[in-house]
Amino acid sequence: MDIVDRTDIVLKGDPNRVLCRLFIPGEEELIRGTSRARELIDRCMALSEEEVEQTLSHVLTDFGTRHRHLERHLLEHYAAVAGLVNHGNGTSHSRRALIGAYLTQEYAFESTAYFNPSLTIHPDQTGTTPGALRVVMSIRAVGEGHISSLIFRTGTLEPDGGITIDPPSRFASTRATRFTALRRRILQQAVVDAGLDSSDLQFVLGMLPDTFTPEELISRLSALPNPVPQEDHEAFTTLLHSLSTSSYEVDFDPSTDLSERVLWPTSTDERRGMEDARITRFTDELGQVLYRASYTGFDGMHVVSRILETADFRAFTSMPMSGTAVRNKGVAFFPRNVDGMHVALSRWDRESNSIAYSVDGYHWDDYVTYHVATEPWELIHVGNCGPPLETDSGWLVLTHGTGPMRRYVISAILLDLNDPSRVIGAYPGPLVAPQEDERSGYVPNVVYSCGGLIYRGTLVLPYGISDCATRIARIDVEQLLTRMEPTRARAEVI
Repeated sequence: MDIVDRTDIVLKGDPNRVLCRLFIPGEEELIRGTSRARELIDRCMALSEEEVEQTLSHVLTDFGTRHRHLERHLLEHYAAVAGLVNHGNGTSHSRRALIGAYLTQEYAFESTAYFNPSLTIHPDQTGTTPGALRVVMSIRAVGEGHISSLIFRTGTLEPDGGITIDPPSRFASTRATRFTALRRRILQQAVVDAGLDSSDLQFVLGMLPDTFTPEELISRLSALPNPVPQEDHEAFTTLLHSLSTSSYEVDFDPSTDLSERVLWPTSTDERRGMEDARITRFTDELGQVLYRASYTGFDGMHVVSRILETADFRAFTSMPMSGTAVRNKGVAFFPRNVDGMHVALSRWDRESNSIAYSVDGYHWDDYVTYHVATEPWELIHVGNCGPPLETDSGWLVLTHGTGPMRRYVISAILLDLNDPSRVIGAYPGPLVAPQEDERSGYVPNVVYSCGGLIYRGTLVLPYGISDCATRIARIDVEQLLTRMEPTRARAEVI
């Protein structure tokens, strides 16, 4: 008997939801050439004021209903080239806005694919009816040029098993305050790895808050009574520049709806996409809650494991992780420490499931491989389908396996609560496989999830359908655990 209850909830991307993106003629992402911005600006400056007013009026009428604060976006894009405008201070407000319009394009960020969801508890349960639970779901959205961004949906799980997903806002925006943010523990590890460790540097780092800006660090370093040697200073400056271009904070306006906030690739190592966020509601040993999501940054040729942290899904911090255990896709954090250590699922070798350990949650070198592909339906490779879910019987881990014709399926294993490297149960075969109406899409024959949620004994599992849409299923946890077959498989520590 099939224990998977596929609901009728199928979410698809809406090509009508668009972003305002900066567009510089001649500097298109895929066809790089010589910028034609100056020539365009000169032609705009040659327009009469009447032509400017009429053209801008048409723009605001045609596009104003598709964006919040459209004119603000246009002026921001004008500011990007203001230095090229002769007598820029004397340019009228309308002309500046129109130049910005010529330097703007709409981007349908979810028009191509809408998949690989991750579900977690909403940080704000205000107004929720008794027994119900508000949730947040992240989704990987793909638009023109296969650029992936992270978007969010909200919904409610009802006590009777009902699931409601709220309609998204018709608006969407990447507009937020962005600035460089460095994490003290990451910088400490980086200087050690680079051989730049010194008592003076560690003294300065120890005086800084957990998150700080490069300017704050430079200010503290300049106040040292014994300056760092010149050669070390140059090496450290190079290292700091590298870290500062890969770590950042994004702070959205509180007035925006969560479904309007689009996390768009910002750092160099993710410029072609932010992929497959796995969100964990992490509770530390003092009871403090922080949402930690691992995701993959893609620059067009290479992938890197990155971490996204937030307390409220409005302000986000993003930075790369380090260590052998996170050098590939598929990292998923445990929701709490085990024996004082941060723990994560890992697929460091691209084909097996491992457990990774970390002192600080950012640098991951130690790992144990516990699941190697052996079954016919998973022989190409295995991985995880989201963060582990804690049950009285053990850590429930949803897995994915890839078999003949590159068909992806979802299964499950059970890990020991006190020693997650020990497998104590495995589901005998695929739990969720592509059925006939799920086989066709952007990438055929794939079902894939980045994380579910257990609520009142039910596993609520959102999953991607052939990389084009997202469906939600329900699975009775007791029945799932009952069908697990005991196993004592365990690999050696590496």
